[in-house]
Amino acid sequence: MIAVVDYQKGNLKSVERGLIAAGGEALITADASEIAKADAIVLPGVGAFADAAATMCELGQMEAIRDRVRAGVPFLGICLGEHLMFEHGVEGAPEGNPACGLGLLPGTVVAMPRCDAQGKAFKVPHVGWNTIEIPACGGGAAVPPCGEGGGNAVLSSGGAGGGAARSSAAKRGLFEHGAFPNSASQPESELAFPDSTPQPGSDLAFACPLFNGIAPGEYFYFTHSFIAPTGSHTIAETTHSVRFTSAVQFGERAFGVQFHPEKSSDAGARVLANFVAIAARG
Repeated sequence: MIAVVDYQKGNLKSVERGLIAAGGEALITADASEIAKADAIVLPGVGAFADAAATMCELGQMEAIRDRVRAGVPFLGICLGEHLMFEHGVEGAPEGNPACGLGLLPGTVVAMPRCDAQGKAFKVPHVGWNTIEIPACGGGAAVPPCGEGGGNAVLSSGGAGGGAARSSAAKRGLFEHGAFPNSASQPESELAFPDSTPQPGSDLAFACPLFNGIAPGEYFYFTHSFIAPTGSHTIAETTHSVRFTSAVQFGERAFGVQFHPEKSSDAGARVLANFVAIAARG
């Protein structure tokens, strides 16, 4: 059973539906004892770090999740759930006194800059479709695709399950830094999914099993104002004002993603299916 943690925040039903559609058995629960015996854990979330962390502590969820993840139980943190994997977060906390998270990963989750290094302004919150890429350095290094029977899909125009490496819309200049213009002011229902096409000749894949069949450059749906620190835990990056961590890994089977797979069409469904497969391996 996959426990979808209810800490009074987040898209619980949509995440539960996505996991069930991927073949998983999912249960929404706020009960720490249920979380403690789950075969896998998903921590969704929309809201402020400090408020969520306080609620989780009150309900006994923080300790239950921390213990299970450190014991090797598969885990997926989504958006705020990814942030809560870190030691600290400033969102909703008094200035100079960041709130404590699960402490699985080092560092503090901070506000996304509103300008890039050249002073160009960006909309924050970062809302809309954007790509995930191989980290520039450190953790999550790319590996050559393993092909049939291996951990990573072949990334070529004919590679099975490879996903799209670049969007034809992006090539036509419809995107700026990977995001839809004015997307922050548009409701989610009005955001068309990018028309993606494979990029021929690519010979790299994400090393992480969560991204099996997902090519660098694939689009996912983001909505956030804070970003996690980059380090050896980073397995994917995205650019919006700055290049930031958009996916992380702790140990062999614990992951966090900044984007919302439950809102990310086929690519998001593939990520959830990969997690269900990881959980099924016990």
